[in-house]
Amino acid sequence: MGVPEIFENGAYSVIRRAVVIGNGFPGSENQSLGLVRALGLYDKHRVTRPRGGINEWLHWLPISLHKLLYCIIRRIYSYLRLIALRRRRLSPLPSEKGGSVGLSSILEADSKRIVNIARESYEKLMDDVVSVQPCERKRKVKKMHDNGIVSVSKQTSFFFNLFVLLHCFRDGPLLVVASGRDTISVASSIKRLASEKVFLVQIQHPRSDLSRFDLVVTPHHDYYPLTPQAQEQVPRFLQRWITPRDPPDEHVVLTVGALHQIDFAALRSAASTWHDEFAPLPKPLLVVNIGGPSCHCRYGTDLAKQLCTFVTNVLVTCGSVRIFFSNRTPKKVSNIIIKELANNPKVYIWDGEEPNPYMGHLAWGDAFVVTADSVSMISEACSTGKPVYVMGSERCTWKLADFHKSLRERGVVRPFTGSEDISESWSYPPLNDTAEVARRVHEVLAERGLRVRP
Repeated sequence: MGVPEIFENGAYSVIRRAVVIGNGFPGSENQSLGLVRALGLYDKHRVTRPRGGINEWLHWLPISLHKLLYCIIRRIYSYLRLIALRRRRLSPLPSEKGGSVGLSSILEADSKRIVNIARESYEKLMDDVVSVQPCERKRKVKKMHDNGIVSVSKQTSFFFNLFVLLHCFRDGPLLVVASGRDTISVASSIKRLASEKVFLVQIQHPRSDLSRFDLVVTPHHDYYPLTPQAQEQVPRFLQRWITPRDPPDEHVVLTVGALHQIDFAALRSAASTWHDEFAPLPKPLLVVNIGGPSCHCRYGTDLAKQLCTFVTNVLVTCGSVRIFFSNRTPKKVSNIIIKELANNPKVYIWDGEEPNPYMGHLAWGDAFVVTADSVSMISEACSTGKPVYVMGSERCTWKLADFHKSLRERGVVRPFTGSEDISESWSYPPLNDTAEVARRVHEVLAERGLRVRP
């Protein structure tokens, strides 16, 4: 005879909610959301940096520096606004949804303050929050909590954000998933303020003390600096400054590529959604995903011209071609590709307008060409088990070159040379990093007497 869950496992042994700490960059946040999705925790509390207005110019900075510069700009603006107030020449700095954007939307703004507040009792903190927030906000949070939805507006204050976060703890342990270096301070602060009620997963190597995290998820190539090949590339006097300096320990879960939200269920759903547009297309369908140059994979118009030549060469074996530009693709690269290929009747180039066909491409594509700079797009394409050709991997250096080497050794990718017969298919065991990491999270939670309840 079964017993209620609360008696079988205890009220605080079941994780029901996840907090995703984002840094505002889609690639990093997608990894966190992918893991949360694989664990079955669809209700998320998401903390990210502000967007819109002046923040679009500061978005490339680490969150802490973003906060500092934004604070200076706001002080200058406030001073000028006082001078021109009577003439009403100045208006509030706009946000992406209207209104104004404040530092309160950056939860990491002062991690020391988080720690100090956390040392107070939960009751005292709640009293502080009620004293600075309208009562209707407290009732609204309780209603969202009762409905199983936990969400925080970017417009709310620091105290209100922290209140909602700690309100989640009343239901037991909380899974916190963060990705990127500039989320480390806020993630580790949350862990310190409620160490017994938080299981913290940091995605991407933090380059610091791993004991601050319950698990660190990072790809094999992040440890490339420890290999003999890497040591030969770095002058001896600089080697002590290259991280990581120690091999992975029990805190680390290694992956081949990046985590993401692509799995069989997502592909099946996308196949249904995009059926009317893609089903009639002549086969085979070749999808070309183009990213943008990075510090470890530099290219420009020369690669764009070479890509156009190679695609033109394989058109005879293709039924149709779909070309997708990421938000990192330089205009000079996309302009060349559009000029050379847009007029071909077999080729369709996405114009950037919604809806975004990316998921439809993954579901319906018969083969993929991906530029070598994007670990995320390559990992997502390799999760399909379909042929993946990489363009420009010979231009990659350092750990990115090691990533491509590992994929080739596994038989997951092949270089794109322009001599391929796209109609000839080949396969491999699909990359399944996200599911494997989710299994490891379940194992570690079980060792601590915890489990996830979707």
